[in-house]
Amino acid sequence: MKDQIQNLLSEVRDLMRPENGDELESLRLKYLSKKGLLNRLMADFKSVPNEQKREIGKMLNELKETVTQKIETFRAELEAQQHDEELQSIDLSRTAYPLPLGTRHPLSLVREQVIDIFSRLGFNVAEGPEIEDDWHVFESLNFPDDHPARDMQDTFFISHQPEILLRTHTSSVQSRVMQTTQPPIRIICPGRVYRNEAVSARAHCFFHQVEALYVAEKVSFADLRQVLIHFAREMFGENTRIRLRPSYFPFTEPSAEMDISCNICGGTGCNLCKGTGWVEILGCGMVDSAVLDACGIDSTKYSGYALGMGLERIANLKYSVSDLRLFSENDLRFLEQFESAR
Repeated sequence: MKDQIQNLLSEVRDLMRPENGDELESLRLKYLSKKGLLNRLMADFKSVPNEQKREIGKMLNELKETVTQKIETFRAELEAQQHDEELQSIDLSRTAYPLPLGTRHPLSLVREQVIDIFSRLGFNVAEGPEIEDDWHVFESLNFPDDHPARDMQDTFFISHQPEILLRTHTSSVQSRVMQTTQPPIRIICPGRVYRNEAVSARAHCFFHQVEALYVAEKVSFADLRQVLIHFAREMFGENTRIRLRPSYFPFTEPSAEMDISCNICGGTGCNLCKGTGWVEILGCGMVDSAVLDACGIDSTKYSGYALGMGLERIANLKYSVSDLRLFSENDLRFLEQFESAR
């Protein structure tokens, strides 16, 4: 037994430091666990003659102490190594104080969600200038000369250049694309627009729109309706219902306004839907043949649909924001309610 102890003691003293915690734990189990080598020797100690017990017992204690000390030394060295590696990975150029993550503006969140829905349907994002000319904003879109939108009370004109104005809708982007692109055209046009209105909780002199345009052969109102149903359910939930009401827009014929079943009360009636169970969210219709012809597209061969919505309106429905001014006042108490998505 003495030889066993001596051999084991020599083996322990010659042990190399393990590479990681798993290897260290294997060493501990090998020597110090209930089924380890040291416990086996302790079990054999019962059969040692009495006159040798003192000497062998002393050797066993020395072995146990050596094994325990060796393992603790290894553990300390591994922890020190890990600590050094962590220190080396620290970016000392960073501030010592934690910085809060930024938040996403609710209009940005809604804008990206709308774009994502239409992108999955094959629509590409198109953008255009906010300072526009009369032809792209009005004339190409079939606005007659006496249309109220041409009045100074609705549109911001540049005083020394009466043909230059701040766009009142992103439909001007559609005109620019149709001028330079032959069908099929499938675009979505997000952007900021301006109108000469008094600022209040329900109106603002600038706001944000997203419009969509699809022009190709044999495009029908049924195609438009299917896209509207898909959009409403993707944006507001699978149980959302839509309702189309006849309307008038100079650039579409026929035209319609779309309501969705109120996502606050589920259609039973509340303050948001004024007890009707429906909320208007967008306007749409088939592109007027006069608009196609003005932009150089053969209206006898191609047809198309267009739709447009205000992002503030969609954000109101999704986040129950009652005052439009909150979107542009940069109040951190309001903005911090919206978590950063990406």
